[in-house]
Amino acid sequence: MERDELLSLMQAASYKPLTAEELMAALGQEDREAFQEFLDRLEQEGYIVRTRKGKYGLPEKMGLVCGYLQASPKGFAFVVPRNKGQGDLYISFAHLNGAMHGDLVLARMLPGGAGPRREGEVIRILQRKNFKIVGTFTNGRRVNFVVPDDVRLHQDVIVPPGCSLGAQEGDKVVVEITRWPEARRLPEGKVVEVLGRSGDPGIDVLCVIKKYELDLDFPPEVLEEAEKLPGTLGEREWAGRRDLRSWPLVTIDGPDAKDLDDAVSIEKLPGGDFLLGVHIADVSYYVREGSFLDREAFRRGTSVYFVDRVIPMLPPRLSQDLCSLNAGEDRLAISVLMVFSPEGVLKDYE
Repeated sequence: MERDELLSLMQAASYKPLTAEELMAALGQEDREAFQEFLDRLEQEGYIVRTRKGKYGLPEKMGLVCGYLQASPKGFAFVVPRNKGQGDLYISFAHLNGAMHGDLVLARMLPGGAGPRREGEVIRILQRKNFKIVGTFTNGRRVNFVVPDDVRLHQDVIVPPGCSLGAQEGDKVVVEITRWPEARRLPEGKVVEVLGRSGDPGIDVLCVIKKYELDLDFPPEVLEEAEKLPGTLGEREWAGRRDLRSWPLVTIDGPDAKDLDDAVSIEKLPGGDFLLGVHIADVSYYVREGSFLDREAFRRGTSVYFVDRVIPMLPPRLSQDLCSLNAGEDRLAISVLMVFSPEGVLKDYE
């Protein structure tokens, strides 16, 4: 059963909320258990809503808005609808009802809130975002708590006795939420990692890494796969390639870079034209679709660069060695060779 098929049925102007049994009949489904799991998943993801009478429909047809909560440091927030046809919905702090920045929520419009500034209240939290929070540990008179670094997280996290992991006043910590906030109750959590003293060198970068849950280490199977890659190039690697090792190529990364991804070359041709070459390391030769390396790179999405370090998308075996255009070493690359006139007009390319 495809999601779009169900949503298309519900989007019809003639559609009225139906029970699971009625939807099964309308869509020609026979597996009751599988279909109910399908409906439950779509409801949890906010695509459909179940009424008190057990009937299903679209949120927008019921005066509801499903979207991600974007909080302001000033305390209020907006629900940014998943349905692009709906405008943002303003939510005051009093109407957050325990929702936090980044949560996927279901909200309803309040009476009299029509117009350019629609106002609403959160009625259901579908998916939580902030399971772990980075902040500053603080000793209170009656209870300890963590002040989040992200100013869009409006509430401090209470740390009950025995849950501080030895953190001291002013320490930067990672706190894991153990009890979500409610309308008049702060969230609770336990410290799972003490990062160091606030203001110490490198702690600010470490806080950012922890905030965005960036992985410093690679899974063992990814490292093992990378280590098995051949370190020398033979006939198999040269097949179908042009040998450009005699060309003077210049890498464009700074002298302190560990991974040299790109290089350029330039040659003046007879008649005055110029041959410009742009070369990039051929990562695709080593990272094959569906491999552990491919799936881990897809999960990370990109390398992340900080002032003092880089968290690479690929293990150092590739990023700093096999796929780095190091001087004096044979490397596989993908190149584009372009012929330009003296005036800079592109005449040909390969």
